[in-house]
This record gives sequence, C-alpha cells and structure tokens, in this order.
Amino acid sequence: MENFILTIAFLLIGMGLRRLPQFPKETAQVLNLFVIYVSLPALILLKVPQLTFSRDILSPVVMPWVMLVVSAGIILLAAKLYHWPQDMTGALLLLVPLGNTSFLGIPMVRAFFDEAGIPYAVLYDQLGSFLALATYGTVVLALYGSGARPQLALIVKKVITFPPFLALVLALVCRDVRLPAPALSLLDSLAVTLVPVVMIAVGYQLTPRLRPEMMSPLLIGLSVKLIVAPLLALAICRFLGINTLAVRVAIFEAGMPPMVSAGALAIMAGLAPELTAAMVGVGILLSFLTLPLLFQLF
Repeated sequence: MENFILTIAFLLIGMGLRRLPQFPKETAQVLNLFVIYVSLPALILLKVPQLTFSRDILSPVVMPWVMLVVSAGIILLAAKLYHWPQDMTGALLLLVPLGNTSFLGIPMVRAFFDEAGIPYAVLYDQLGSFLALATYGTVVLALYGSGARPQLALIVKKVITFPPFLALVLALVCRDVRLPAPALSLLDSLAVTLVPVVMIAVGYQLTPRLRPEMMSPLLIGLSVKLIVAPLLALAICRFLGINTLAVRVAIFEAGMPPMVSAGALAIMAGLAPELTAAMVGVGILLSFLTLPLLFQLF
C-alpha cells in the first residue's frame, strides 16, 4: 500500500509541475528519454539476472501476444458492428492491444508485487509489448495511418538499438557474470530513479479530453483494455491451474492502460488524435481504480 501511495504522489507531482511556467514543454520528453536511456536499462541489468529459468518465464512472454490477438479481434468486430471510420479503428487497434507495461506497468508491479515481480514485468514489456509495437504496430500504422510506409530494415534497426532491449540481451547473455559491488551499487542507484521519474513524466503528460461522440469508442476501448483482457487472462490461467508469481504479474500487466508510445505514433499518423489522447489520459486515470481491484482477484 505504501508503494501504491508513493506512485500516486509522484503522479500528482507531475500534474502539479505542468502548471508551473518554469518547466518547459519538453519536460516530459526529457524525463522519458532519461528513463529509456538510463533508469530502465539499469533496472533490467540489475533484475533480469536474478530470474530463475523455468516454465514460469513463458507466462510473461506468451501472455501479451495472446492478449494482442484477442483484443485486436474484439476491436475489429466492434468496428464492423458500430461502423467506425478507418482512422478510429486504426487508433483502437493500436491502443487496445498495446499496454503501458513499461512506464506505468513496472512502477505498478513494484507497488503491488514488490521487487520480486519486476523481472517478469520486464520480460512482458520487452519481449511482448515492445516487440508487438515494433511489428504489429507497424502493420497497423501502414494499413490505417497516413504518411510514408515504414521499411523493414528501419524497424529492425529500431528494435536492436533500443537501449532497454540491448540491456535485456546483455543481461540474459551475461546472467552468470558477477558484477563487482561498486557496479551493482551504481545500477541500483540509477534503477531506483525509474518510478519517481516515470510517474512524474506520466503526470506531466496527462491531458484527458472528452467529447460526446467519443464516448462510445472510448468506453468500448477502455473496457476491453482495462477489464475484459485481464479477466480473460485470469480465466485462462485459472482454467489451466497455474497461479505463480510470473502468471499473476502477466495478468496484472494485461490490465495496464493504453501505451503512451502507441498513442504518440497514432497521433503522428493522424489516427483519431482526440480519441487517442482521451484513451491514453483517461485510461491512466481509470487504471488507478481497476488495477487494485484486479489485484484483489489473485
């Protein structure tokens, strides 16, 4: 509970800083870059080597892809039933299957599962959400978005040069290497900055906008993302009789709100910008209600 309260406090600090003229418009972007290049790689290098390789680690790797297929299918069905325009369908195909499993997911996993859950959250994010954004997300942007079509070589380059992904590969390759105490201390000092920095950045960027015509797709999209997907994941795992920490973290990550990066790409591609902003902003706010309720089901 203390970690959850701290997470909320950091979010509120970010929302408060947005009102101060001393902070430039690029503040959130700078904070996000710090997380991508410093905090998250340090956390990965520190926590992933602690993983015990077993069937448990399959859950956070497979779950995001199962949820992607199911969520995309539901959105395509809803788009046909409600006759949504192409840009709205494209936006929801990006935002509903892809969750904020890194910037919000890791702090929330830490708040509810403590440090033990972080390695599984990292696997879910890097081998699930991040790769899905780079592959599935690119296909959606190519089919529904405006502008130049992405090239395969560029996609591969972005994946293999993404700092957290590089850190994950390094952590897996060198998992048996014992780092000296000063190196571990440095990584720990950098890793602990992730939660406050990323939640302040999220709070700084919160700009939920609502219009009456957005309510139906917004309600459907967020219901699938925050309620249907995690409950379906929970039902599948209960049916299979698996209830390990890795499984619980994977289910919890399945209930994260829409990914901020996916929202940014959707807006850049002209995919229903106002709906996209509302999905991201309102989704984050509602997740502070839905995630604690989801945790109570474990």
